[in-house]
Amino acid sequence: MVPRVLIDTADIPGGGGQLRLIQRGAEFSIMLGNNELMNSRLSGSEEALATLSCEKILPRVRPQMLIGGLGMGFTLRAALAVLAKDAAVTVAELVPAVVAWAQGPMAHIFGDCLTDPRTRIHVGDVGDVIAAAKGQYDAILLDVDNGPDGLTRASNDRLYGQHGLAVARAALRPGGVLAIWSSAPDKAFTERLRGAGFIVDEVVARARGINGGRHVIWLATKP
Repeated sequence: MVPRVLIDTADIPGGGGQLRLIQRGAEFSIMLGNNELMNSRLSGSEEALATLSCEKILPRVRPQMLIGGLGMGFTLRAALAVLAKDAAVTVAELVPAVVAWAQGPMAHIFGDCLTDPRTRIHVGDVGDVIAAAKGQYDAILLDVDNGPDGLTRASNDRLYGQHGLAVARAALRPGGVLAIWSSAPDKAFTERLRGAGFIVDEVVARARGINGGRHVIWLATKP
């Protein structure tokens, strides 16, 4: 049996608990307590977050995308694979150690996406980046938690509450898309998005192939 090895730990700013990077053979996982937030074998829905969003903005010239949460880089790599050379992708990651893991023990998973000239890494709260933007982004992709319920950090709720959605809407260009990943459906959140003035599509995406777990992606378009 291949043992599980603890590679590193990192505190989430704001008292959100402690992340653990664990390796088992060639497989990596990031854990919060007993919850596995991500696994290097399960990338399907994170990739879909990017590809579905890119479909909405591909005709645009010099599109700007903001990704909240670096994770294991699945969303970033999928976006770069589709977007043109004139695109700009900012990734906001709250936990500095997650960026260090991407450049260190998981560098082979990330490949060259961190050094891609279209990529900019911002170490800080994605909420602050959104609040500072006014009509700047064509797409904002949020995968900073297990969904709109704020599992890892209570302050993530400010992204998904009525005020936070209004701020995100203001940060988008007309026709821009706010895409949000979740481990489970949430009918109340779907209605909240509509109440914030978005046109909403809710898509089910598999974590891996046709038999992987079902995750949810909201594609909320600013009219």
